[in-house]
Amino acid sequence: MRQNPSFTLQDPEEIKRLIRENPWATLVSSTADGMVASHYPIVLDEGREEISILTHVGRPDDLLHVLGEGEVLFIVQGPHGYISPGWYDAKPAVPTWNFVVAHLYGVPEILSPEENYAVLGQLVDHFEDRLPEPRRMEGTPENSDYARRIATGTVGFRLTPTRIVAKSKLSQNRPAETVDVIIGRLEGDGPYAQPALAAEMRRAHERLRQARNG
Repeated sequence: MRQNPSFTLQDPEEIKRLIRENPWATLVSSTADGMVASHYPIVLDEGREEISILTHVGRPDDLLHVLGEGEVLFIVQGPHGYISPGWYDAKPAVPTWNFVVAHLYGVPEILSPEENYAVLGQLVDHFEDRLPEPRRMEGTPENSDYARRIATGTVGFRLTPTRIVAKSKLSQNRPAETVDVIIGRLEGDGPYAQPALAAEMRRAHERLRQARNG
């Protein structure tokens, strides 16, 4: 991913927030048989200070990706959307796309069956916690027995990236009045409305304002 100093995302806490809020990632591996891509939910390993993610794959994806034998890439994508040149000004302009994304590179650490089962429980809890009546993997003895049988068809792993390339392209190179117009259009009811992207832009530009004001 080509970097631009205006859009480089380096703050570890912001990258962690991106992962927490966007837990559906793309896993990419380069193997002897060619490129392989899969899509799985992820969670942060909150017990570690450094950025580290926990996830699993369903068999035989572990073999397809040759997990543990080489570097893989995880792509975590946040809010994104089309930005019309009509939202800029009356001058000649071309459209663009605003987005937040992180590329995490590293060699996966394969988890033991018990560690994998615990991670699966974390994944379930991460999503079920928002529901009024959460369904836990260990909620009942019957559910626990079923979950343990199903878990044998998965392989869990931890990825602590050795390299991270992250980008937050949110019109940081535009005047404040133009940013306000873009946010307004994204928060509106037009065909390219994207409230989540508007909220991300507000957050980013507030950080920029605070940094400039000391």
